[in-house]
Amino acid sequence: MQIEGVLFDFSGTLFRIESVEAWLRAVLDARSTAVEQADFADWARRLTTAGALPGGPAPARIPPSLAAAWAARDSSARAHREAFTGLAREADLPDPGLYDALYDRHMSPGAWQPYPDAAEVLRGLRGLRRDGVAVGVVSNIGWDLRPVFRAHGLDAFVDTYVLSYEHGVQKPDPRLFRTACGLLGLDPADVVMVGDDRHADAGAAAVGCEVRFVDHLPVAERPDALRALGLTERAGETRDTGGS
Repeated sequence: MQIEGVLFDFSGTLFRIESVEAWLRAVLDARSTAVEQADFADWARRLTTAGALPGGPAPARIPPSLAAAWAARDSSARAHREAFTGLAREADLPDPGLYDALYDRHMSPGAWQPYPDAAEVLRGLRGLRRDGVAVGVVSNIGWDLRPVFRAHGLDAFVDTYVLSYEHGVQKPDPRLFRTACGLLGLDPADVVMVGDDRHADAGAAAVGCEVRFVDHLPVAERPDALRALGLTERAGETRDTGGS
């Protein structure tokens, strides 16, 4: 396959959200809220069970009152906030102000860490850009992730972002992948989609993209999964032999 472009998912593919404990601690510290260690551990456990951290552990259950918001959570900013602040309320924390504060924290660049090989792979693809390798990010998300890429120095390696909440549809809807390929000016048959969700990201196959997967693991446990896909090598080989 001739690789002209690569699409990447965001959470669990290029970046990983901080742990529930780090997320909660950052918010408590920012609010100068002191909590006994036993209470802190209990709050973190309840937030984990509720699945209140976007990009973190999945909810143990979705309350019926949140079913509609959860199903459409990545189609609008409103639905995303409603779904995740609603899940946080299931943890029944003593300070009602924490729910929105926790949601706001997860959108901050400091809450996200790129995987160890993300910069290397993106930089490698950018090095081949003069030969036509383009890069896009296609994400199911309810907020603007561009500042995360800028803060971590990775925005320069991305040509376009296609975010579900900006288009009103969610992966695996093929329209998102078709839009991304169109913005890159590429035929989907010449594009690889890289993601961690075997259902959502597999939607790229419906428009003709090759789909490759990585595992959604903590940063320390996944040092080289992106590099192991060999994307830069395949793209480079294509251009070295394409004229012969």
